[in-house]
Order: sequence, then C-alpha cells, then structure tokens
Amino acid sequence: MKKQTALEWYHTKLAEPTTQAKDVNTIFLLAKAMEKDQIQDAYYHGIWLDESKVHSPYIAAEDYYTSTYEK
Repeated sequence: MKKQTALEWYHTKLAEPTTQAKDVNTIFLLAKAMEKDQIQDAYYHGIWLDESKVHSPYIAAEDYYTSTYEK
C-alpha cells in the first residue's frame, strides 16, 4: 500500500459511504494532525544538523512547524 498524504487520506475518508456528517470534524482534526506530523518529518529528514546549534532535530521540527503554521 502506498503512503498517503494527509489530504489524500482526508479525501478517502470523506468519500467512504459510511462517513456521516457528525464525523467530518473528527476526520478533519485527524487529517490536520497527520499533516503536522508529515511536515515535521519532512523538516527533520531535510535538516542539516549542526551539532552546536540543534540539540534535538525533533524539537527543531516542532519549532519550525509552530513558527511557520501556528503564528
């Protein structure tokens, strides 16, 4: 099975015949959390680690996401 982006997963879930209107917000929040993880993973795997500046790439990825998407 190929990996899905958060948007592809969201679309698939919404297209399922068993999805009810009351579930749409929950599905959206799950997709948003998935997207955040995907962005942080991409940042983590793409970061050039300078040991003197970045002590934890996971914290750096969280900081990147917060400063880019939550402000």
